[in-house]
Amino acid sequence: MTGPLVLGIETSCDETGVGIVRGTELLANVIASSMDEHARYGGVVPEVAARAHLEALRPTLDAALAEAGVGLHDLDAIAVTAGPGLAGALMVGVGAAKALAIALDLPLYGVNHLVGHVGADLLRVDGGELELPTVALLVSGGHTSLLLVRDLTGDVELLGETIDDAAGEAFDKVARLLGLPYPGGPRIDAAAADGDPDAIRFPRGLTHAKDLQKHRYDFSFSGLKTAVARYVEQANGEHSVADVAAGFRESVVDVLTAKAIAACRDLGVPRLLLGGGVVANARLRQVAEERAAAAGIALRIPPFALCTDNGAMIAALGARLVAEGHPPSGDFGADSTLPVTIVQT
Repeated sequence: MTGPLVLGIETSCDETGVGIVRGTELLANVIASSMDEHARYGGVVPEVAARAHLEALRPTLDAALAEAGVGLHDLDAIAVTAGPGLAGALMVGVGAAKALAIALDLPLYGVNHLVGHVGADLLRVDGGELELPTVALLVSGGHTSLLLVRDLTGDVELLGETIDDAAGEAFDKVARLLGLPYPGGPRIDAAAADGDPDAIRFPRGLTHAKDLQKHRYDFSFSGLKTAVARYVEQANGEHSVADVAAGFRESVVDVLTAKAIAACRDLGVPRLLLGGGVVANARLRQVAEERAAAAGIALRIPPFALCTDNGAMIAALGARLVAEGHPPSGDFGADSTLPVTIVQT
């Protein structure tokens, strides 16, 4: 395959990712996670994450170059996550990318982390070219967003997002309530496998008619978290962890998939793309597949390794920008609240 050889750097949260692509061909995807360091606190600590990025960036970069079989001087461009994310963590990646770009005299592209999750689909080896427009549901520890992507590099619209906790954050908090370790997503997924999803009916946030008028595509999981806390407290130790986990997971999955399918139907877009670390949840993937098939909607899910935060998706988006002739980014910094409508800073 041909195309620009691009190195991507991702440091928006707790994973240091460096990826290398040539066009849409994945050459390397190396990730160093600081998750274990955050586990003792029950969640991501921004300062800890930033320091972990500083320590991990150089060895992660070296490992990616070795995996790809290329050198720094072979690169055509560098792409880096400019936002959104944790400010300190983003600064580490942006600073490193700028240093490399100056030292190697290479064009630098500061790109949007959320759009990068959509760009991960460019690296599929089994699904062909990404068809547009598409609705994209991005679900992670820090973000729960519903997007309409008409043009990957120039026309991304935010349809809705969480108005409080992100879905992944809710998983972590509920896991703590149930005495399960961090990170909560995989722990609740495992516990729910032995539970009855219909045993406990937890609330579905922002799904009532009065809520849909104003928040048709928005999400809310804070009330659900509170409902679980009250249930556990009132049960006074007599609750089934498996049933609570299954009921909680079913509520989250129901809302996520229902709103995503509704967006596809409302907008006449017969395509849905999933991205973000929570997409690893077995029940979410299953229900999304069932509901998409029933609605005649084509569902695309990037390979699991590309669903979580990674540098390969940033490199893929950067390579698309280069291939389409977009100029490099100007002077930019880390932007923790970068709007999804801004694909390139």
